Amino acid sequence: MGCVQGTNRGRCRCLSCRYCCWCCCHYHPPSISTDGAVEGADPLRVHEIGSPRCLLRAFSNRAGPGGTVPVPSAGVCLRFASLTQRGHYPDSLDRVNQDSFCVRTSFQANPDLHFFGVFDGHGQFGAQCAEFVRDKLTDLLNSDARLPDDPVMAFLSAFVATNSALHDSEIDDSMSGTTAITVLVSGDTLYVANVGDSRAVAGVWSEGSVVAQELSIDQTPYRKDEYQRVKQCGARVLCVDQVEGMMDPDIQSWGDEEDGNGDPPRLWVQNGMYPGTAFTRSIGDMTAESIGVIAVPEVKTVKITPNHLFFVIASDGIFEFLSSHMVVDMVSRFPDPRDACSAITAESYKLWLGHENRTDDITVIIVHIKDMEDSTYQSDSQATLKTIQTCNNASISSETVKFERQTISEPSNNVKSSSDSNSCSLGSAVNACPERTVTSPTTRSVDLNVINPD
Repeated sequence: MGCVQGTNRGRCRCLSCRYCCWCCCHYHPPSISTDGAVEGADPLRVHEIGSPRCLLRAFSNRAGPGGTVPVPSAGVCLRFASLTQRGHYPDSLDRVNQDSFCVRTSFQANPDLHFFGVFDGHGQFGAQCAEFVRDKLTDLLNSDARLPDDPVMAFLSAFVATNSALHDSEIDDSMSGTTAITVLVSGDTLYVANVGDSRAVAGVWSEGSVVAQELSIDQTPYRKDEYQRVKQCGARVLCVDQVEGMMDPDIQSWGDEEDGNGDPPRLWVQNGMYPGTAFTRSIGDMTAESIGVIAVPEVKTVKITPNHLFFVIASDGIFEFLSSHMVVDMVSRFPDPRDACSAITAESYKLWLGHENRTDDITVIIVHIKDMEDSTYQSDSQATLKTIQTCNNASISSETVKFERQTISEPSNNVKSSSDSNSCSLGSAVNACPERTVTSPTTRSVDLNVINPD
């Protein structure tokens, strides 16, 4: 997320230009990494300069590329799509999209390794930070021989090294940085590494419906463990009303993040009105490091079962007004992840404009998990895609989604987590869907009809 000048201060990272310099953003051409590490302007990024209504109508006319790749050792295929939409800022119509993302299949030339990531930049140089981190992080992981056997350690090392590299780069990250939410598919396992408040969530079939399984937990002062950690590192934790003297600063309870009043707790140095971050972990943000903002990721390990239908990775531009359950519900309505990307982005955009006169940058990656035997996924599964994909024109349909997966017992809690949550330094249910029909002893069909087609 970049600059915020709306009336709802929500989970925005800067403070309407009042307490930090993060809103002094200037347009510059974005770049993406493609096969062969080619750098250049991204022709598929959306930089519309027009009315919000025109932008909303445009979503229904886009049909961009996606991709399908096999995971041979797990016997599944991944069908993925992605979309990034520049935010609408009435006072800065040519403002750069500070979100970045990447899809790298057959990572390390290994057909069982596939990498997906979303990077949500913030601050004056947020776009540069997000792009730098995207490229550096993937390069470090790609060159780490430990990745296939010990992804958790590889992630921890790569995140910290990327943070150090950003500090040493020519980019001024004193008051700029990026969140990072990444998923590595390694055979039959998902490794989810996260810093910040972007999010990953899976759609899982359970007891007659598709439910949301959180793959990451937002790292904000709302979390008691993160609150205590940054307090021990010297941070003052106050909302804007407390900083402005409209609320008792001794009150250290701000309710629940999902039900907040639009004024979240933020991190401040002891004797200054900065940096005001609403997150507790990020890459970059050198000033905020002194009060406990770290680049050490929380890493979750999730075993893929036949009940895992898809997963979603998105910046908080999606989750500002949509819960994880709502996002999973919407994805389950569409057989094509491109259509789901477009629908979720359009709905997020509409909700933003319903609450404010601007929108945040919005980025989403959706990955369907299908059996390799599914003929509808075999046509392009032999292609090995090593480019960053931008799918920004998927049309929205109201078709029935049909998932076919092998039968096993309902998923257990196959989640492990690894993080260094006490360090101050860098070293250290969805509405029920139509019932599933059992078509054979070994195969189930899930018909997920469109809910609220209006």
